[in-house]
Amino acid sequence: MANITRYDPFGDTFEDLFRRFMKPARWEGEMTPADIKLDVHENDKAYTVKAEIPGVKREDINVEIEGSAVSISAEMKREKEVKDGDKVVRRERYVGTMARSFSLPMEIERESATAKYMDGVLELELPKRTGGATRKVTIA
Repeated sequence: MANITRYDPFGDTFEDLFRRFMKPARWEGEMTPADIKLDVHENDKAYTVKAEIPGVKREDINVEIEGSAVSISAEMKREKEVKDGDKVVRRERYVGTMARSFSLPMEIERESATAKYMDGVLELELPKRTGGATRKVTIA
């Protein structure tokens, strides 16, 4: 059996219209850091990691490798200024850090890892550590 309800053309929609009318107008969305997006590819010898870090300078990116754990962090500095002729109407600044850490199935050879940063994409070439990655433990 269906429930019967009364239709009110001015119900919530009409009330919401006045609530929104009284709120101050919003500018653009807040300037918050985006997450670091990753693509990880694997072949027999290495992992290739592509991380999207747009709007960051090369010297503000930090990559740390410890065993099979990889940490990428970047400091972001964004400034936006909107002018109306010679008068500044709005000025916004954002300074913050974004970071991403992940673990890979095998340990990484830190000394031979390489990194390139071009067009907002950080590309890491992380060679797998050969030998000693796994060890069989004898049970006594």
